[in-house]
Amino acid sequence: MLSTKLLKPCRAVAAAGLLAAACTTTGNTERNAAGGAALGALAGAVIGNNVGHGDAAAGAALGAAIGGTAGAIKGCREDGGCGASAPNHRQYYDERAGRYYYYDPATGRYFWEDGSPR
Repeated sequence: MLSTKLLKPCRAVAAAGLLAAACTTTGNTERNAAGGAALGALAGAVIGNNVGHGDAAAGAALGAAIGGTAGAIKGCREDGGCGASAPNHRQYYDERAGRYYYYDPATGRYFWEDGSPR
């Protein structure tokens, strides 16, 4: 069972990570990295406290590193980078406007070929 001394720092780390993840406007990479680091630190602290020599700090550091890396990779793929397959932008022709457009399933919107909303 976790002691009260361990729960307070874990709660603080998790809360700080969740606040940082919620406040970012830069994209999925940073948001998921911060969230993954917070959850990884929490899980690492619990596992580190209960396994081996009972070193929660080392477990939290390792969990934060692994969780942050996994979250950053997941967010980068959501943003279309990091080796994710390029979205299929099948283009359609609008005869009345004389322009091509495509449907973006991620946003559910239609865009002209130059990226402006249709």
